[in-house]
Amino acid sequence: MRILLFTFFFISTSYISSAQILNAESLRKVTDTSGWSGSTSVHFALKRSANDFFTIANDVHLQYKMKKNLVLFKNHISFQKIEGDNFTNFGISHLRYNYKYSRRTAMEVFVQGQYNKVSKIDFRGLVGVGPRFKLSTSEKYKFYLGMLVMYEQEELSDGSNIERNVRGSSYLSFSLYPTDRVTLVSTTYYQPILNEISDYRISSQSSLLIDVFKNLALKTTYTFTFNATPALDIPNSQYRLTSGLTYSFD
Repeated sequence: MRILLFTFFFISTSYISSAQILNAESLRKVTDTSGWSGSTSVHFALKRSANDFFTIANDVHLQYKMKKNLVLFKNHISFQKIEGDNFTNFGISHLRYNYKYSRRTAMEVFVQGQYNKVSKIDFRGLVGVGPRFKLSTSEKYKFYLGMLVMYEQEELSDGSNIERNVRGSSYLSFSLYPTDRVTLVSTTYYQPILNEISDYRISSQSSLLIDVFKNLALKTTYTFTFNATPALDIPNSQYRLTSGLTYSFD
């Protein structure tokens, strides 16, 4: 089993990566047991960027939990159709480690790589670290605040120079469980360059999951992003609406 998982990791990381800002909260699987867990999903999307287009995508993520330690891994790849042309243009790999100091405080470290041809991102690499705080105690609703610092290297296909910056990455996230079959998760990120705060990104993602059968849920997600300084001819704001099935396992 371990050999299979490590083989999967090395194969998956060859797809260097995806969305403009990854919602890491969507990777966290609530479980009381230690060991491996995760999920896989397939979804369809209608999205507006420089053009309107249709997407079919697959997500796989793994989680390993042991006492105060938590490791998360995500790989995403999508296929898109724009004006009759089919091509793969979007992928992401993300690895994150959490160490829990107390019931309400943890430290996070992550690395991420991605590309997005529609947004003219040839490559964006990130390395970040910072604290994460739990703001609530109820099991029916959970609120979290993260305040990270990350190093970013970005290569665009619009002819601009390679950018190397240090950004903040603050986020506010909540998870609601109104019934045993319904889950609502929402996260908003704010990521400014620390020495030039007029250059920033904002991302907000909300997901509704409705259990259909055991370990199988219908998932609908709306994502909105704003980039103050996007690549040439790319709009400042973009959105994505996806719906599909998610299978999870413990």
